[in-house]
Amino acid sequence: MSFAQAFTVGSTVVQMKQQSAIGKYNQQIANRNALIAEQEAGQINQQAEFDIARFDQKFKQSEGTVKVALAKSGVAFSGTAKRIQEANQLEAEMQNKITKYNADVGIAKKMQEAQFSRIQGQVARNAARLANIQTVAKAGTSLLQMSNFGSSTLYQTSNTVGPNGRFGRI
Repeated sequence: MSFAQAFTVGSTVVQMKQQSAIGKYNQQIANRNALIAEQEAGQINQQAEFDIARFDQKFKQSEGTVKVALAKSGVAFSGTAKRIQEANQLEAEMQNKITKYNADVGIAKKMQEAQFSRIQGQVARNAARLANIQTVAKAGTSLLQMSNFGSSTLYQTSNTVGPNGRFGRI
């Protein structure tokens, strides 16, 4: 094996290791991004639960204030006062459902980001594998060319006149 061939083999091995390391690193980054997106989805859910609990607390406090004010003024809790309370309760339910829906949409987006990040990581890893294959192919081509240095074809033939006077291969 000549120095050039040994150098080609050595540089090919180094390049393949670097390509593999880059592919693994990019996949690790993508997986980390996926984990972060999943954690953010969990935070969105926790924030929604907190917001709903806080809204319910404020609503009950407001509802109690209205009941006390009605009782102080001597208004009977029927008719218009009851309809207003029912409308407010429906509005509160609607607000809670909207908050939960928005949280669910946010969670779905984050989970989709996580899945996309994992796919990107797999693509990066596969790109590194493809680069390895290309590197090996190029090295193989270079080694084949080095081993046939000076010849234009792999098998050298010539047409000459044979001993019987006919043309043929030697």
